[in-house]
Amino acid sequence: MIQPACRPQPTHKQYILLTGVTGLVGRYLLRNLLLRGCRVAVLVRPSKKMKTRERVEQILQFWESQLGKRLPRPVILSGDICEPNLGLANKQVQWCHDFVDQVIHNAAVLRFHSASENEDPWRTNVVGTKNVLEFSNQCGIRDFHYVSTAYVCGKREETFHESDFDCQQEFRNDYEVSKFQAEKLVRDADFFETTTIYRPAVIVGDSETGYTSTYHGLYLYLRFIDLIVPDQATNEAGVYETKVRWQNGDTPRNLVPIDWVSKAIAHLVTTREAYGRTYHLVPDKGATSREIIEYCREFYNSSGVEFCEEGEECPESEFAAKLSENTSIYKSYEAIEPTFDKSNLNRFAGHLVCPPITKEMIFRFIEFGRNDRWGKARSKPVCVDRWIEAHLTEIALATQKTMGALGIKKDRHHFLMGLDIHGPGGGQWQIESVDGKFEITPGLPDDSCPVLTLSDLQIDDLLQQSGRQDNKSESQQINWSQPLESVISNDNQRVE
Repeated sequence: MIQPACRPQPTHKQYILLTGVTGLVGRYLLRNLLLRGCRVAVLVRPSKKMKTRERVEQILQFWESQLGKRLPRPVILSGDICEPNLGLANKQVQWCHDFVDQVIHNAAVLRFHSASENEDPWRTNVVGTKNVLEFSNQCGIRDFHYVSTAYVCGKREETFHESDFDCQQEFRNDYEVSKFQAEKLVRDADFFETTTIYRPAVIVGDSETGYTSTYHGLYLYLRFIDLIVPDQATNEAGVYETKVRWQNGDTPRNLVPIDWVSKAIAHLVTTREAYGRTYHLVPDKGATSREIIEYCREFYNSSGVEFCEEGEECPESEFAAKLSENTSIYKSYEAIEPTFDKSNLNRFAGHLVCPPITKEMIFRFIEFGRNDRWGKARSKPVCVDRWIEAHLTEIALATQKTMGALGIKKDRHHFLMGLDIHGPGGGQWQIESVDGKFEITPGLPDDSCPVLTLSDLQIDDLLQQSGRQDNKSESQQINWSQPLESVISNDNQRVE
């Protein structure tokens, strides 16, 4: 697909910088933003086993297998929000200044307690947010989006409105305090045109597939039940006996599927008139503990669960004692559940209905957890025949040779075009030629410039066609202004 002819000095600031892309919310946001045609850059740390580009590629290949289509690749920044300037080199900082106009700060750590404020959750949730804010100010970011949590409400018993924040509420744990402090930093930052805050409730798996990449919250209970129920005695009818008494069985729980959360945030991010507000991503009607337990009872063919009122004595069986011991981290959330207003969400994303937690959904969660060995299954390896960045010189040369056939009008002395390669190993770059010298930079130019969009498979054809036209060496065809570098990667590996 070729876009219109280029104007002399295009504006590149059309990218959204997304943090926390390797987490559950982040990987869904990346998918939904790309599907909406957004230009995305991601900040990623390398892991012990994988480089940054491999971590992102693994996520995108998973989505491509689910969607049955090739996706664009984001620009990848190798960095760390816990470091000044996000751990980026000067070239990377300059790239963000030139190309990024929005930030979605989604990175966070879900850790309830910490021995020191130098550790998580404080280090990531508070210091990390402070660093992202300072970096955004330095780069002249226009719009800031922050993924907070509905549980900045703490123990507040009255309805918590989207406009509420500091109500002198008490908190259950360090995680809630750290997210409250981080949201305060975001609210106090006065250097953005707009600041938009998203507060999801307790996030569970994908409503349609059961997928999750983390096993917190509801999944902690499901995992324990799945591991221990088969070890319980059965009665004459073959029913497992799981004797436990549960308090507050009829209290609605604020559980929201990840696919809906991501879809809602992506919609709001791409709806300009929705900017500058706070949104509670909470269910219309929460499932009760009684309903969820009944679904599990049916799945496992078990019995013995009884419900009692708050304050009523609940003598523990051995099964109940083990359940309490393994889920004690969430004990403070069992007694009471906050109520949330969602007026802003209904106004700007009311057409996106939050799927209710159903029996079929709980079954999918359990089955996915089992198949994934509750997070211990080995991930599918990254499969890339060709990293396109290693062939940019060849592609630039091939493009130069075939520009006429592609319908691109080229000034003899200067031209600028974008290269958007979808699929495994792909990426986004702009190719600029000045008097026969080429310079290649990550990121696409604005829509006034021609952008050549190809799949990884079509790259083969382009290179083969170019090779048939002229067998001369690249050094005879092109006078490079400077050695090509991966200016976005901290590794600064030369592209040969």
